[in-house]
Amino acid sequence: MIKIGIILGSTRPGRRGEQVATWVHETASRRTDAEFALVDLLDHPLPHLDEPTPALMSPGRYQHEHTRAWADTIAAFDGFVMVTPEYNQSAPGVLKNAIDYLYAEWNNKAAGFVSYGIVGGARAVEQLRLVCGALQIADVAPQVTLPLQTEFEDYTVFRPGAHSAGALDTLLDHVVAWSTALAPLRAAAPVAVAAT
Repeated sequence: MIKIGIILGSTRPGRRGEQVATWVHETASRRTDAEFALVDLLDHPLPHLDEPTPALMSPGRYQHEHTRAWADTIAAFDGFVMVTPEYNQSAPGVLKNAIDYLYAEWNNKAAGFVSYGIVGGARAVEQLRLVCGALQIADVAPQVTLPLQTEFEDYTVFRPGAHSAGALDTLLDHVVAWSTALAPLRAAAPVAVAAT
């Protein structure tokens, strides 16, 4: 069965992303077409990229244990839903750093985006889509954008509307379908992970 990782891309104190990621995970877990797991970047503390060789040039050959553990986590999934805030019209640095640690482990997988912020996090997703292209991740067109003004009570307590739930279902349909469709490509190019 296809495995989808729901990546919570914020680690800052008081983050709203935990509420959003829990909603995504609870909604996704009711489905029977894939397995879903929450991946909180707080559980994967990665220093600013500290591998001496770029992952593109040495797939699976990592110097640091934290990189090998992160590579094992990402390699286990067939696709992703990235839950991201928008900071300064971009994705948070901690999410970009986590993405940059790896290359081959991301290849031939699908990704969808659930974003939140003043304009629903749309600008963060625009930039993440460019990064996905460089990593050979098929980013799906549907996305969920959650404006702080309408989806969060007093800008802090997450209260998703019915339209957001429908958008999430559509996004999950696409991530599962694309992750399934890309399975032959993943099988043809297995990743050597955690090698030293």
